Amino acid sequence: ILDGHIWRLAEQVSDRAKARGLAGRVVNLKLKRSDFAQISKRISLHDPTQFADRIYRTARDLFDQVGDQGPYRLIGVGISDLVSEDQADISGDLLDPDAVRRAKAERATDKIRKKFGSDAIVKGRSLR
Repeated sequence: ILDGHIWRLAEQVSDRAKARGLAGRVVNLKLKRSDFAQISKRISLHDPTQFADRIYRTARDLFDQVGDQGPYRLIGVGISDLVSEDQADISGDLLDPDAVRRAKAERATDKIRKKFGSDAIVKGRSLR
């Protein structure tokens, strides 16, 4: 359930960034516990991104660093230190050879959604 929730948040952030022609150098994770205590984590990326997959993976890593301090009443994902989209996702990731394949798949998904609507295609991860 948690993975699906973080994925949907990352996808929303990505969609908003793409719609505005922006990308972020920093991925932010914000958690509020049931006792209203707040936990915030952020990490700077080597190059800016607007890809949902990269935002999700980074936010999920940040969540894993926090550990099991839940239950949470709010989970938020965002990007900051915004730049133009032409500066985004330029370099590949040598430590993640599948990143290029996932980026191509996300671009293809974006084209399908643009043509047929936002519900035309969904990732299985978002159904969890």
